[in-house]
Amino acid sequence: MNDARARRPARPSSHAYGSRSLKTASLALLLAMALPSIARTPTLSADVPALPPTQPMPYRTFPAAPVQPVAAGFDVARFEAMAEQLVQGQRVPGLAMAIVQDGRVLSARGYGVTDVVRPQPVDAHTVFRLASLSKAFAGAMTGLLVNDGSLRWDSHVSDYVPGFQLTDEGYTRQVTVADLLSHRVGLKAYNAFDRDIEGNAEYYQVVQKLAAAPMRCAPGECYAYQNVAFSLVGDVVFAASGSFYEQAVQRRLLEPLGMRDASLGLAGLQGSARWAKPHARSRNGWVSLNPKPTYYRLPPAAGVNASASDMAQWLLAQTGHRPDVLPAPLLATLHAPIVATPGEMRSGWRHERVNSASYALGWRVFDYAGEEVVFHAGAVQGYRGLTALLPGRDLGVAILWNGESNLPSGLLPTILDRALGMPAQRWLDVDTDFGSDNLMADDGTSPASPSAGVSSSSSVASPR
Repeated sequence: MNDARARRPARPSSHAYGSRSLKTASLALLLAMALPSIARTPTLSADVPALPPTQPMPYRTFPAAPVQPVAAGFDVARFEAMAEQLVQGQRVPGLAMAIVQDGRVLSARGYGVTDVVRPQPVDAHTVFRLASLSKAFAGAMTGLLVNDGSLRWDSHVSDYVPGFQLTDEGYTRQVTVADLLSHRVGLKAYNAFDRDIEGNAEYYQVVQKLAAAPMRCAPGECYAYQNVAFSLVGDVVFAASGSFYEQAVQRRLLEPLGMRDASLGLAGLQGSARWAKPHARSRNGWVSLNPKPTYYRLPPAAGVNASASDMAQWLLAQTGHRPDVLPAPLLATLHAPIVATPGEMRSGWRHERVNSASYALGWRVFDYAGEEVVFHAGAVQGYRGLTALLPGRDLGVAILWNGESNLPSGLLPTILDRALGMPAQRWLDVDTDFGSDNLMADDGTSPASPSAGVSSSSSVASPR
């Protein structure tokens, strides 16, 4: 864990700042969510199209429409066979997958190896870095403090982190907790100062640079994906709860959910009984790497490690089957789209299937062929991951792998299509003898090419 956490500032007194300006329409809608009581927390209708961020979005009252069963022919054994083929011949070194549906764990398994140099089989308890899948944990942790009454979604960050500054003092005072979690701080650049983090800079040194970062809009009025600014929510959690962010997540989420392999930080990963090493592609095949500490310095954005077994428990909680830890109205709030992100529909399966895209609180929300999908991807050097919830079918899927390759990503739309009963699409290049259901790669590259969907060994991926 980052030693810099000891320097986190204490919470200022309640009179640190004066009057507070009225927020945009989307933030006004979040005010209803900010009450300590969660009895009537609203959520967005699943059929609401993505709207510009300054327009109000219609809300409905939880719960949603009745859950439908997955379509006939939804065969988990087929998906497991596809995962097995993805690791054959070290197309990717190792992979873990969890599938839950209707409150049951249908699959939580590992495939391939932890390390091509000293191979051990990946199993259900092999730990992977989650990269930006960690952002959903930050949203959930913050939501628990809102439920406790010790924080509000519209709480101002500067009231909890007095050292926080933007270029404009008025903008500094406007940024809310919800703005952090939905990437609406207003910064002009996406992933602002990620290069500094990749250059081994300390988090608190980089945060100070936000004071000079160009702004594109007022806070709450536009979207730009961030890792550094997002991670300020960790300081807010510390100030509001008195617990360091890592400790709070462990105590409030990982332990009660039974995520026994999960941890935060590089020490947590390396201290695991079994963990998957990151890999990059070279001319001679896969090269195993030592995991870098860089993005672990941003625990809310990219700090969590977990196994397939852990992710199954996380998916059960996110699909509403652990209300003792994550109450359903809180989940509805976390999954409610806040700001439109049309750039997420430009390529691959998203271009083919996604009709609208938005960001919620640590999650993306897609209209996937007419069905709501709550989603996030994660990427950091040597690791990739995808998580998706299909609320209308009570389905959750998590896929993690330890190689810089896009190849396994087609497994997710394959599973979603099957759950919805859609015609087979060529998302994945596996040969599983399914007759007309054979699936081929659809990423614009030849599956036979050594470079298809992979990065060079020198590449660095920002968590996303």
